Amino acid sequence: MPINPFVSLFGRSPIGPMQQHMAKSHECAANLVPFFQAVMAQDWERVEQIQQEMVQLENEADKLKKSVRQHLPKSLFLPVPRSDLLDLLSVQDKIANRAKDIAGLMLGRCMNIPPQLQPQMLAYVQRCVDASTQALKALKELDALLETGFSGREAALVEKMVEELEDIERDTDRMQVAVRRNLYQLEKDLPPVDVIFLYKIIEWVGDIADRAERVGNRLEQLLAR
Repeated sequence: MPINPFVSLFGRSPIGPMQQHMAKSHECAANLVPFFQAVMAQDWERVEQIQQEMVQLENEADKLKKSVRQHLPKSLFLPVPRSDLLDLLSVQDKIANRAKDIAGLMLGRCMNIPPQLQPQMLAYVQRCVDASTQALKALKELDALLETGFSGREAALVEKMVEELEDIERDTDRMQVAVRRNLYQLEKDLPPVDVIFLYKIIEWVGDIADRAERVGNRLEQLLAR
């Protein structure tokens, strides 16, 4: 008897693969912390190793994304539209994409972080990864939200998690301003092209937190329905 591809992919819950995808995207983003540590230590062998791991994780996330898109039925008995789930999936995917972009650019240019900026930059990277961690934590509650019809204590719990995610993202905004300000003070002593790319990396690191917050926003939209 042939196995229904929906059953084989989703098992009991259609949300499981989406949670797996978010976990894989977060794992890719979380590698930015050891990646930046290796860059700051100028351990380029380690930098390349981590970058390759991130490429692999992003590829695995892409495969999960494609599987969900291919097998999510068009008529699914859920209290939310199929299009909303696919939109959430797309937002999750952008976290891994941006993390891979950061690692690829920094490795390709053998970028250095000025020593005066390193502690602040590493704290900023960590806080942006914290946003991804919180987004994953909230998404893990999606099964329970479905079971409770997006109401009650479970909905209140997820709302609180999303609020905490928004607080983290605001922290990263403030930290980004401070990092940019300090880089501006160092500009005159650095090669101009290096400065341009450092500003780009600072912006892209902030994108990790922004995209994680959008995962929370999509969850809020599901609650609103």
